[in-house]
Amino acid sequence: MMDKHRNFYTEVPISDLAIHELFRDRSNFQEVPPTWHVLVADIRDSTQAVNEGRHEEVNLVATGCVIAILNLSISEGITVPFFFGGDGATFLIPDSITTKALSVLEKHNRNVQKNFEFELSLGTYPVKDLYRDGIELKIARVSTTESLVIPIIMGQGLLIAEKLIKERPESLQIEEDQISLNLSGMDCKWDKIKPPLENQEVLSLLIAGCGDANYPEVYSDILEKLNEIYGSTQRRRPISTDKLKMSTSFDRISNDVKVKWGDSNIPEFLKGVLISLFGEFYLRNTNLGKTYLKRMVELSDNLSLDGRINTVITGSADQRKKLFKYLDSVEAQGLIKYGFHISEESIMSCYVRNIKTDEHIHFIDGGNGGYTKAANVLKKKLAN
Repeated sequence: MMDKHRNFYTEVPISDLAIHELFRDRSNFQEVPPTWHVLVADIRDSTQAVNEGRHEEVNLVATGCVIAILNLSISEGITVPFFFGGDGATFLIPDSITTKALSVLEKHNRNVQKNFEFELSLGTYPVKDLYRDGIELKIARVSTTESLVIPIIMGQGLLIAEKLIKERPESLQIEEDQISLNLSGMDCKWDKIKPPLENQEVLSLLIAGCGDANYPEVYSDILEKLNEIYGSTQRRRPISTDKLKMSTSFDRISNDVKVKWGDSNIPEFLKGVLISLFGEFYLRNTNLGKTYLKRMVELSDNLSLDGRINTVITGSADQRKKLFKYLDSVEAQGLIKYGFHISEESIMSCYVRNIKTDEHIHFIDGGNGGYTKAANVLKKKLAN
């Protein structure tokens, strides 16, 4: 039987309100259908891998999780919201694709175990079970630039489901499905990216609402403060066209090939080398290439609101100190906890379906495992 809510997310209207204004009113959000599921894909022991200097591989594998599910949802004719976290991702998916989604992620898991010795923690949790326990899970869509539309969550539903999935003692038995893993469009050939201006730093920041605080209002105030100190979402974005540089690292190209093809595919490796050597010339010297570079910056995703505020931004040390002074005062009131990591660059991985029609999105993380390290700071605070 076809799930009548299968196209729910596609039908959620796109708001053009500023995000902090959107947050102030719960009526701007729609309840996720009870027939949908929270899907989590997370790299086990990612902290250790990041501490060993493998942050780029962690980011690559996490990006593969997102692209596997996006390609599956496109083949099924639906759109699903996702939340990228540097070392994993969370999705909301209709019941009709749950088995297929777990199956493609398990295929990705087997590949990364073989090629990177990482293991994915995978699982789903029914939205109806969250509602049974009185937990809120609402969603809105908002355009942060002319071209980029992102999902925004109201309530703790995703975070609670994610915690319950990760705490399960037994491994999930995933049914084999005939559907194949499709990572086409994955493009991770960019080198580490320096901030747009000299004397800027990259800040990876995670903020979680605590206790009984009216967290929509608290988050709204924080997002407004971010705008006040750092400027608009576009202004604080850590990438700019003139700082983009293709990586010529053979290791990076080889890892890109292994993630996509499951093995050392020599023709694809050589293709990757050629793109790294000549791709940048094409992008900077043709009209289509120049347009793509400009749109790439506009379509870079550096803000995720999944019940927390997760963002990677760039600015000066003075701006950060101003922000932290404000966040410390909010934290002292018991309203939030926050974690952060500061680096000298950001990293970007990309999903490019069609360069000509703006069907591409670019995932940003702070350098040296920004999101993962910020999450560890936050976890320690929450544990205390």
